[in-house]
Amino acid sequence: MLRDRDRADDLVHDCLVLAFGKLHTRRDDADMRAWLFTILHNVFVSQRRRQHIRPDSVVLDDTHSQGASQRANQEDRLLWRDMLRALDSLPEEQRSVVLLVSVEDLSYAETAAVLGVPVGTVMSRLARGRDRLRQLTGADARPSLRRVK
Repeated sequence: MLRDRDRADDLVHDCLVLAFGKLHTRRDDADMRAWLFTILHNVFVSQRRRQHIRPDSVVLDDTHSQGASQRANQEDRLLWRDMLRALDSLPEEQRSVVLLVSVEDLSYAETAAVLGVPVGTVMSRLARGRDRLRQLTGADARPSLRRVK
């Protein structure tokens, strides 16, 4: 969701600290993974809201200069860049569902529990999000990106 390893580590850390502090409130019959993803999602949304109020400063590092001896992969990078831009252009509700289902491999029911919405809403947002991603990336025109049935 963040596309930055350090920020993702910080988010997971914040999630685990909060979860450890709230461990006594967790129901024994609840799925631990879904419970943690719910906390992670809520922390992420809170941080995004805070970021709109007070934007973060940009950290410069030299991680991008280390790839001088790698094979040419410009096309791969362009495809990834296009996909990330398309993901960024999705509304937050659709982006969250697409990432939880497609990247984190959560079921529709687990995703619904994490986001606090009905399963039908998850299915609708996922379908609209995937359709929009196909439109934005031109996936229908490129066989290599087309979903195999």
